[in-house]
Amino acid sequence: VQLQASGGGLVQAGGSLRLSCAASGRIFYINDMGWYRQAPGKQRDLVAVITRGGSTNYADSVNGRFTISRDNAKNTVYLEMNSLKPEDTAVYYCYARVARFSGTSESTGWGQGTQVTVSS
Repeated sequence: VQLQASGGGLVQAGGSLRLSCAASGRIFYINDMGWYRQAPGKQRDLVAVITRGGSTNYADSVNGRFTISRDNAKNTVYLEMNSLKPEDTAVYYCYARVARFSGTSESTGWGQGTQVTVSS
């Protein structure tokens, strides 16, 4: 399974960006999808996750500013980021828990990462 992320870039504080991540390849179903981020010198942290049924969970630092959504027909997850702050600067990685065939266990696929830079 391949995950292709897009939508990162440079934005001023207070601005908005929308990230997308599309999964492709042999897919029977996708369970959770979500986003992590990693700032220079820091660990990779969970930003947001969405279940197949649409339940969501957010890191406290982004709750109320970011919105995660998905299109199951397109195997795509989105992250709408508003009121961006310089501390949101990081490489953002999407992931998906995928079952490739009926009756097989899920495995985690990762996107290549997309850079988000927020200037003050």
